Amino acid sequence: MDILDATQAFAALSQPSRLDAYRLLVKAGESGLMAGQISDSLGVRQNTMSANLAVLLHAGLVRRERHGRTIRYFANFEVMRALMQFMIEDCCNGEPQICAPLMDVLTACDACAAVAPEPAIEGAKS
Repeated sequence: MDILDATQAFAALSQPSRLDAYRLLVKAGESGLMAGQISDSLGVRQNTMSANLAVLLHAGLVRRERHGRTIRYFANFEVMRALMQFMIEDCCNGEPQICAPLMDVLTACDACAAVAPEPAIEGAKS
């Protein structure tokens, strides 16, 4: 990952609906979600969600697979890893104890789930 790739990824995540969609896909893991499931969960129109998913696809943050007539979307965990590595590769100026808490969170999925807040779902039905 280089600075242009990182900038594109962060730009894709800089819009609330796209960030919420990405976080839902991260939470779904290898099960992935269909675009309609994402738009329903977030209370976003399907055509808007399709446009948002296209931006995330272009940035490499998500991937899609066709299964018959349906398309399933997945978080691209390899790109997420590369983005995180890019952000912390020169971390702490030789003082690893500064980054130790961050590394603990990044290396334990249970810890990530415990500290990650739920995505804001505006307009979703209760």
